[in-house]
Amino acid sequence: MPGHPREPAAGRDPPKFELTADEARLLQLRAQGFVGTPDRKAGALGVLDALGVVQLDTISVLARTHELVPQSRIGPLSRADIEDAFWHRPARAFEYWAHAMCLLPIEEWPWSALRRRLRAKWTHPRRPHDPKAMREVLRILRAQGPITSEALGGSRDRSPRPAGHWWHWSPLKIAVERLLATGEVVCVERRGFRRVYDLAERAIPARLLRRDPSDEECRVHHVVRAAERLGVATAADLASYFEGMSPGQAIASAEEAGLVKVSVEGWNKEAWALPRVFEKPVRGRHRTTLVSPFDSLVWGDGLHVVKGADYRGRERTKRVFGFDMLFEAYVPAAKRVHGYFTMPLLAGGRLVGRVDPAREGTTLVAKRVTLEGPAAVEHATDALVEAASWVGCDDVRIDRVTPAKLRAPLVAAAKRAG
Repeated sequence: MPGHPREPAAGRDPPKFELTADEARLLQLRAQGFVGTPDRKAGALGVLDALGVVQLDTISVLARTHELVPQSRIGPLSRADIEDAFWHRPARAFEYWAHAMCLLPIEEWPWSALRRRLRAKWTHPRRPHDPKAMREVLRILRAQGPITSEALGGSRDRSPRPAGHWWHWSPLKIAVERLLATGEVVCVERRGFRRVYDLAERAIPARLLRRDPSDEECRVHHVVRAAERLGVATAADLASYFEGMSPGQAIASAEEAGLVKVSVEGWNKEAWALPRVFEKPVRGRHRTTLVSPFDSLVWGDGLHVVKGADYRGRERTKRVFGFDMLFEAYVPAAKRVHGYFTMPLLAGGRLVGRVDPAREGTTLVAKRVTLEGPAAVEHATDALVEAASWVGCDDVRIDRVTPAKLRAPLVAAAKRAG
């Protein structure tokens, strides 16, 4: 068991521990909060503290991903309570780039210094920063206090959008985002999912602002935090959890932090872990739930590639769960395999299916469901009924199911459960 990893036979510089693929998978599930009794009293903020980062995204199907992440771990929570936990004054969390744009606990502010320094050295090729506009943004913030982009005149430039540009920002929007990237401005609050910008000196506690760790200290900190949240991980996994470093830098930081090398059955890459993760065996109840495609459980060690109808999923999810994680929201509808916002179905510590959900009034619609086998029918039913109740739906409708022979049993089970 993971609590008692096996020592490999003597050899030249062997990994210190050996794990089976199942043991590594269970360690990751425990580290990600999907095994054991959830701490409901800690709520959404407890989940954020446990994970270190919660990804943000504008797409909202059942709910936005920062709401789905705590729900998937501790069950139905008041969505108002989730919003209050994350967007609170005084600040408990802040937005910044980690694996992607994420929410981080406020205590992580000093350790994002590495990313702020890296961002300060980089300029978007289509959004050159304008020092005059940046000074104007700071003047407005000092005079008016926390504001949204609307108070800066709107986020979009009024000139015609150039071909091929997804975002056509106004000069002041470019300026405030630049200041956000370099750390002079911060977002610790949202209104209607619109960012509220504030001066870091006003929103971040002084004790955190005063700390200025070196790049090396930030990398060591992030590698340790990533190892805590992943259980066992490759260098690329460690590097990509918070980002801001290469796999080579992650290995150097892992060695400095005292992580041990691990050999995992079936993995073709060397892995790393904190010695303390082996102290206790993995025990406890497994969650049955739908998982956001932006959940850290199914992050890859880099962006997946989409080309026409051919897909390469996220490598870590494939390696750990034997599951092709495909995100198809930006794929033409006719070429989608599993759907617009496909959510993996987690049950018994495995990913056993996929659901592409939608809402029509008070009905949760499972537009496409893909199940690994008959045993997944009950799990899909439980997850769909829980999700429906959470978002205020009183009915579940099943549309397309693969394999088709499982549609009737799933429909019948959903009716019984409803």
